[in-house]
Amino acid sequence: MTGRGLARLVPATPAERRAALWSFAYFFFVLAAYYVLRPLRDQMAIAGGTRALPWLFTATFATLLLAQPLYGALVARLPRARFIPVVYQFFVANLVGFWLLLSLAVEPVWVARVFFVWVSVFNLFAVAVFWSFMADLFDSAQGKRLFGFIGAGGTAGALLGPAITIVLAVPLGPANLMLVAIAFLELALFCVWRLERSAGTARGPRRDERPLGGSAFAALPELVRSPYLLGIAAWVALLSFGATVLYFAQAQLVSAAIPDAAEQTRLFAGIDLAVGILTLATQVFATGKLIERFGTAVAAGALPAVYIVGFAALALSPTLAVVLVFQVAQRWANFALANPARQVFFTVVGREEKYKAKNLIDVVVYRGSDAASGWLFDSLQALGMKLAAIAICAVPVAAGWLYLSTRLGRAHERRAARRE
Repeated sequence: MTGRGLARLVPATPAERRAALWSFAYFFFVLAAYYVLRPLRDQMAIAGGTRALPWLFTATFATLLLAQPLYGALVARLPRARFIPVVYQFFVANLVGFWLLLSLAVEPVWVARVFFVWVSVFNLFAVAVFWSFMADLFDSAQGKRLFGFIGAGGTAGALLGPAITIVLAVPLGPANLMLVAIAFLELALFCVWRLERSAGTARGPRRDERPLGGSAFAALPELVRSPYLLGIAAWVALLSFGATVLYFAQAQLVSAAIPDAAEQTRLFAGIDLAVGILTLATQVFATGKLIERFGTAVAAGALPAVYIVGFAALALSPTLAVVLVFQVAQRWANFALANPARQVFFTVVGREEKYKAKNLIDVVVYRGSDAASGWLFDSLQALGMKLAAIAICAVPVAAGWLYLSTRLGRAHERRAARRE
């Protein structure tokens, strides 16, 4: 009965279904680890001072500029089955260090600021590596059918992570939550190993044990000479702009309304839980069918459409309640529809572009836009603009983002048709 139900939910061959289940589990453990840490990161952002947020976003971008060529060199020299475990084990070692520093109460304000930067880097790298792996394993047609279900694994992990944080944040203490995240990352590595073993089976995911080769700095030339990749980079930059404006508004309103650190952490975890429930239901029952029927243009365009409505609502009523509803709605649209569509965009590019240019877009372009958007928000407030006025200015930006989504969706369909 379970097998028949799974076959209806995941229309695939047995080999594809096995790979999709291991991919589901892999993403589950990666995002469970992140969502244990995310409320802690958001609380530490407030502990470090909301006025320091633009500097923290800039520090994140600077760190990524240094990390990107190191990652490129790793990808160029090691096969996929080796460089992915190296990336995750590096993050595990970092978490052990933070756990020791927080447990010993060493410079808590500065550790909080560094941890904010680290979690921002970890999140982008961990997720970007996962989706690069998926785009390398599955082709465009498989991605349309399977990426919604695979993304549901991450959503399920995003439900477990905040649930753990809500229950344990006060009695266990923030530092010890890092040990839970470490265990989840080690389980994710086991799933990577099983995926590599299952790759190459009949009509299943693709096996490729060769190092990618090329230069550690090849990502930027690949991006610049491809209008298609530049379009995706612009889409990601606009995503970052919208998310950063909303994040800054949330941080300010929560800081003013809820002074207690533990209660702030619980609120952020509650937001994550609400997003997870909505997203999981959509991904399991609807995402794959919607993308197959309406295409990537409609799915990718759902997110900027939510931002148009959300910024308009925020302009009319700049309150904590509106910000929280807006935050839940945009994250649901992103995870349930727009992000699976964006990952399908990368199934029609070359292998080196999937790992190098894609990582540059998902990591450096995203966080660079974060930093620029953060300073823009701060500058507008310094000039005397209120939150409502900033939201009004953001509406036409979101409209341009919606137009770009339709253009990218059409370009993807043309590329996919040429590959068939």
